[in-house]
Amino acid sequence: MHVLRPQFRIEEQRALEFARQRGFGMIVAADERGPRASHVPFVLDQRDGRTIVQIHFTARNPLVPLADGVRRFLLIVAGDDAYISNDWYSSPDNVSTWLYEAVHLSGVAHLRGLDDNRGHGDALLAVSEARLTKQPWDLAQMEPGKRESMLAAIRVVDLVVDQVEGQAKLNQHKSDADHVAVACRLAQSEESGHLRLARTMQALRPGLGYDFL
Repeated sequence: MHVLRPQFRIEEQRALEFARQRGFGMIVAADERGPRASHVPFVLDQRDGRTIVQIHFTARNPLVPLADGVRRFLLIVAGDDAYISNDWYSSPDNVSTWLYEAVHLSGVAHLRGLDDNRGHGDALLAVSEARLTKQPWDLAQMEPGKRESMLAAIRVVDLVVDQVEGQAKLNQHKSDADHVAVACRLAQSEESGHLRLARTMQALRPGLGYDFL
């Protein structure tokens, strides 16, 4: 990831927490035909002092044979983004741009054995179900034959992370007046992601004259 400005860089532990909270991203690797990519949920964990991202693919996914313990995978975790018009700023002659948050995690990918499928399924469901305001559902509630058939159809991969890159491009280099003006315009949007960006910008510079709570 090319970090545009030093002040946009997300510190490593905060980048990992950002990825953990998102829990969904895009895996990219390359074979002899070029790039391959899949959108996947994941579980991020610490094991023996290492950061491990565990994911799964369907057995026929072309990324499965690439998880050979040698090849590197890249996980792209994107947050909210928004187009910013140049006339949203308080000062004149700004350039239209996009604000966004994103984290890249990369490292060597290792294919796990089939006996790890159930543990991965349980861990992924526990994380995902905890996001919902209901009694968690788990694999134990599934008809055993159907459950085992579904688990047998996936392949689990560990991405051993050795590079963490994060960028939050949120107008940190702009004046307070411009920062507030853009945040307030985003807060007026009907898109929930825009409002989340506005609140993130507000948290970066609290105490200024925002017109939203």
